[in-house]
Amino acid sequence: MEISEKKIVVVGLGVTGIAVSKFLAKRNAHITAIDSAPESTLGDVPQWLKKLGIRTEFGSHSHQPFQDADLIVVSPGVPHELPVLNQARKMGIPVIGEIELASRFILEPMIAVSGTNGKTTTTTLLGEMLKESGFSVFVGGNIGNPLITYADDHKKADWLVVELSSFQLDTIDQFRPQIAVLLNISKDHMDRYPDFKTYVNSKRRLFENQLPEDVAVLNIIDPVIRDMSRSVRSKPLWVSSETGYSQNDHGYAIIDYPEVQSPSVSIYLKNEVPFRIDLKKFSLPGFHNLQNAAAACLSALSAGASKEGIQNALQNFKGLPHRLEKVATLKGIDFVNDSKATNVDAAIKAIETFDTPLILILGGRDKGNDFSPLKHQYKKVKLLVLLGEAAQTIYDTLEGLIPCQWATDMDDAVLKAYKAAGPNETVLLAPACASFDKYKSYKDRGEHFKRAVHRIASGLQ
Repeated sequence: MEISEKKIVVVGLGVTGIAVSKFLAKRNAHITAIDSAPESTLGDVPQWLKKLGIRTEFGSHSHQPFQDADLIVVSPGVPHELPVLNQARKMGIPVIGEIELASRFILEPMIAVSGTNGKTTTTTLLGEMLKESGFSVFVGGNIGNPLITYADDHKKADWLVVELSSFQLDTIDQFRPQIAVLLNISKDHMDRYPDFKTYVNSKRRLFENQLPEDVAVLNIIDPVIRDMSRSVRSKPLWVSSETGYSQNDHGYAIIDYPEVQSPSVSIYLKNEVPFRIDLKKFSLPGFHNLQNAAAACLSALSAGASKEGIQNALQNFKGLPHRLEKVATLKGIDFVNDSKATNVDAAIKAIETFDTPLILILGGRDKGNDFSPLKHQYKKVKLLVLLGEAAQTIYDTLEGLIPCQWATDMDDAVLKAYKAAGPNETVLLAPACASFDKYKSYKDRGEHFKRAVHRIASGLQ
């Protein structure tokens, strides 16, 4: 892809937009970097861009740079159907995302991981499986390390493992992963998509450029993915449970006995002797994590990983912060941080992980969620502690079914939950909402929860 002397507009100046701007500046493009945020809120980014000779527009911006552009690169946080972008498309100006741009400069094989929930954990675990098998690996994408940074680096990897959100898939064109992994699909981002079907179609794009010799790892325990699998033209490898799996010419993984203490995954691959992967020492709780582990196993094997490397990675993997992260036990009460549960399905999966009565902290910014599926969890939840912008909506949905208390902030929520809990019960932060009403990210929210717990702990000493 030739970009020298091209007029390129970069829209959105978060981590991805900055990395794209840096990449393009090194290759002599004429760049205009645009962000709707006021310049005063972006720290030293504007000054840094100007030193690189990049023209900038902040806050309100003109349409002229878009109309004069040879190429527009959109960051994931920017809605790809903005009128100014649609007008550019009508003028024949390509509008792509960072993933598409990076892929034009990458020759090494890629594994792309997507799904509504569990992407980061699975991407990280898969990277560890390949590393334990002796491969050099780049792990990036939506995980926080933009793919464009690999394209900008002189070091080359054997495999690239890339986490992709639906927003990133919305702006691909030719992007083709040799192995594509789809973990699950449930309602999310309904504030950005007009309906669930449109969101599903975004996830479907993961496979659209694959060739018949490529591999698709599909969790057909998920009914939406099971329906979607019929249209995939690459080699399908199924993740299934003991019942309802589909045998095919290529392979599948069956999760064995997830309800007991010694789960495993049985692997059946074409032209190979079936074998089992032991999950007894896999530390992540919940059936959803077993599904993700099985998907990682199939993906790693497809990439040439060894059984020993896969087994070692599973045994050594301790999970990631803010995902069912145990923070402390105080007077017999467990405190668990699942701040990454930013949609209803993720919150429900977190709830289903526990056998103890729960005091559940819910709320944040509503993403167009339907909170009614939480009604089915009323037997496990002793009390809801509600906070944030969505508190009223959640209360209206669950009123009379689960007892509720309102909290003014996270400190208040944790204190109320602690006072309501008893020994052998669990205080669980699984908000089912985005964090942007009060925090920069789910990480900030999770860290606030942990600080609040530690303050209570220090008061007990």
